[in-house]
Amino acid sequence: MPTRFRASTPEWTSGAISEPAAPARPDAAPRVRRVKPITLVRVAVFLAALIPAARLVWGFYTNDLTANPGDYITDQTGTWTLGMLFSSLSITPLRRFTGWNELIKLRRMLGLFAFFYAVLHMLTWVVFIHYFEVSFMVEDVVKRPFITVGMTVFVILFSLALTSNRFAIRKLGRRWQSLHRLAYVAAIGGVIHFWWLVKADITEPRRWAMGLAVLLGLRVWWAYRKRASSRASLQRAAART
Repeated sequence: MPTRFRASTPEWTSGAISEPAAPARPDAAPRVRRVKPITLVRVAVFLAALIPAARLVWGFYTNDLTANPGDYITDQTGTWTLGMLFSSLSITPLRRFTGWNELIKLRRMLGLFAFFYAVLHMLTWVVFIHYFEVSFMVEDVVKRPFITVGMTVFVILFSLALTSNRFAIRKLGRRWQSLHRLAYVAAIGGVIHFWWLVKADITEPRRWAMGLAVLLGLRVWWAYRKRASSRASLQRAAART
């Protein structure tokens, strides 16, 4: 019967199998998995974003939504739609200023919360303002410009929420980024919708407009600097040849 030589043994025997495992030290401390700071921030932002909705639910349960609950819920949900949308658009400037690139992980969540509050805003308009009367809703959209703009913003947010997933990113490719730049169009439309709604006292919509002007101004400035840097690089490359 053939026998295996001692020299050939390592080729078919694993050291991990042939050698007994070292006994675990009883006094060794268990490994503690560190939680990343961005994870804590995401949890905190998620819970904070739910507070306005929780307050509305509590107000409905305790019958504390003012004398006109329809208008109150409409105002609150509209305000928080703008708040979440602006927060989402603020992530890129914050990332650039702080250098903390992981902040980008908050943008999708905040954008989805903007759509969430937009849905509540729309449902309030359907249920409490028009009581499911489709003909009145269609007439409102056609004849009242601020409703027309608001409906346009809702459609944009719906399309952005629908494509906020990896499958859509793979399918759309480069078009995905172009589509999601419509978030700025939605923000502009949201401010216009609010401005035309209040008519008289425009203090609050003016503040939103100023914040939007800052966000758009930063984006234009960074785009200008990027183009200027690319142009300078091309000129330097041309000068060397």
